[in-house]
Amino acid sequence: MTPSPFFEHTDSRLGTFALRDLDPATEAALLHGWVTHPKASYWMMREADEAEVAAEYRRIHEHPHHDAFMGLHEGRPAFLAERYDPSRVELAGLYPSRPGDVGMHFLCAPTDTPVHGFTLAVITAVMEFCFSDPHVRRVVVEPDVRNDAVHALNAAVGFEIVERIAKPEKDAYLSICTRERFETARAALAADAVRRGRGTRADGGGRDDGGGRDGQTDRDAQTTQTNRADRDTHTTHTTRDAQGVTR
Repeated sequence: MTPSPFFEHTDSRLGTFALRDLDPATEAALLHGWVTHPKASYWMMREADEAEVAAEYRRIHEHPHHDAFMGLHEGRPAFLAERYDPSRVELAGLYPSRPGDVGMHFLCAPTDTPVHGFTLAVITAVMEFCFSDPHVRRVVVEPDVRNDAVHALNAAVGFEIVERIAKPEKDAYLSICTRERFETARAALAADAVRRGRGTRADGGGRDDGGGRDGQTDRDAQTTQTNRADRDTHTTHTTRDAQGVTR
């Protein structure tokens, strides 16, 4: 039985985005197509086979400080999201963590029918989810320094680059978004949408660039959302760049 969504966020233009628990046993084939897509290069799983993808998400499912979720758009699988404790996973020992910190990654699925603004709507929904926990004060990510697109997208929702750090698999920009910065950015995005006449929902579905969701053609985000941050730094598993393919 497919798990029911436990979190929903409505975008005034693109409709409902939701999160539910991911089932590694039944959804590995779907995920394999996403993470091995050419536009998911920063996810760092391009060479993985389906069995390896299933094993990786079983590992996350069983991890006490890392979770993975299926993201839905209008009820259909559309993106992947992860949440983790950065003091124990990904960034353990690499930055001065604080109580209330949470790490996140997300990957938009490939599509042949891109929709303008889709990736920005996804990252906004994921950030809303992270901050729906009243104990969360900051969201922390560490995208590859080469991923200019995702840096722009992160900035749009309130992230600030703190410093360049060396991880085993890449050089990354440690970036942090406080609850206050996200609320300010969210209000600015809403006001901008109204000014540009984008306050009504668009017809149709689909994504934002032909090759996967983090599409680099998205003018709102301009980021290849591969913020999937590399996984547990205490393992040899592949690590991602947290924000996957942008739209």
